[in-house]
Amino acid sequence: MARYLDVHPVDPQPRVIAQAVAMLHDDALIAYPTDSCYALGFELDSRTGADRIRRLRNLDERHHFTLVCSDFAQLGEFVVLNNAAFRSIKAVTPGPYTFILAATREVPKRLAHARKRTVGVRIPDHPVVKALLRELGKPLVSSTLLVPGEDEPMTNGWEIKDRFDHELDAVIDSGECGTEPTTVVDFSAGYPEVVRVGAGDPSMFE
Repeated sequence: MARYLDVHPVDPQPRVIAQAVAMLHDDALIAYPTDSCYALGFELDSRTGADRIRRLRNLDERHHFTLVCSDFAQLGEFVVLNNAAFRSIKAVTPGPYTFILAATREVPKRLAHARKRTVGVRIPDHPVVKALLRELGKPLVSSTLLVPGEDEPMTNGWEIKDRFDHELDAVIDSGECGTEPTTVVDFSAGYPEVVRVGAGDPSMFE
């Protein structure tokens, strides 16, 4: 059964955040709220998290996982940034955007795109995620909680727990969060290409 963790949306309780991070260190797969919508997440060193998400969401090896980073300095450790990408991404972070870029050697091969060697990165603007990342001390590997065959992500913590009680290890609930996934911008070809319009304004990348 998935553990249900009720967290204050503005001032997350350190004790509860520490419990969630301890589970992540123990190879847990969690569902958690973000500034766009609910996401699935696991620790960077997890050996099982990627396959569990692929099974749950019915994804193939071409799926881009996202490294959710605490700040721009951390993001820069995991992706290659040219000057144009640096300026563009810096201007809209933190916020509901995911950027696809060439991965550095710090990204485990199992998490990068099998052929392109790219990975998604983002810096969210949500108190609960910020608290998780501070306690974790490294990026959280994530994927939007989109159920196969459904067009919109799930938004209610209790419903997520009921539906995925045996697929997840924990559900963090801090009340209402966004209902749209992030806007995804692909910089891997050297210029921005909007590949998904979501919660973030795409106009500066078009």
